Amino acid sequence: MGKWICRICGYVYDEEKEGKPFADLPDTWVCPLCGADKGSFAPEKEEAPKPPAASIQITEEMKQLSVGELSALCSNLARGCEKQYKDQEAALFRQLADFFDCAVPAVPDADIAKLSALIQGDLEEGYPALRGAAQQVSDRGTQRICVWGEKVTNILNSLVQRYQREGEAFLENTQVWVCTVCGFVYVGDKSPELCPVCKVPAWKFEKIEGRG
Repeated sequence: MGKWICRICGYVYDEEKEGKPFADLPDTWVCPLCGADKGSFAPEKEEAPKPPAASIQITEEMKQLSVGELSALCSNLARGCEKQYKDQEAALFRQLADFFDCAVPAVPDADIAKLSALIQGDLEEGYPALRGAAQQVSDRGTQRICVWGEKVTNILNSLVQRYQREGEAFLENTQVWVCTVCGFVYVGDKSPELCPVCKVPAWKFEKIEGRG
């Protein structure tokens, strides 16, 4: 009997305490704290993979951000200003984020499979490369961003996989909540009392409206 740990929120499934091996849980079982699926758990003794050595080379493509990337950047800067109680600066960055968001073009042939592939790419290549580069130059700020960002991306990956398995039934008679601080997404009747990633209280969550 061992223990399995959620990579997203840190919840521990203790097989001895629960009286049931983790492998015997149904595929539909999810983390009782953050809602992640079984695939987001790892054995307690599993060592975290070492990030590959990486170097950042600025290319012409990296010098010009898309309007979607600019929107995300300004939104993150707004949240950073909020945490430093710089309300005026936060409001200006939110205005910029909204401006760029309105200019984002529609993605042709967008579907859930393509979204899943993009998320997998971030988890398998993007975050390891970014973390490795940040460690090389001792950039603690970027390393902290990786901690939150990777957890949020992992829960998105988990939710997308559940949607692929269950379809629209996954979202019937429930709500979708987003943490306005770190971007954690939660599916349930009400938001968590504390965000499993950044630990802010429930009032920091916003309910996603307009789902048809």
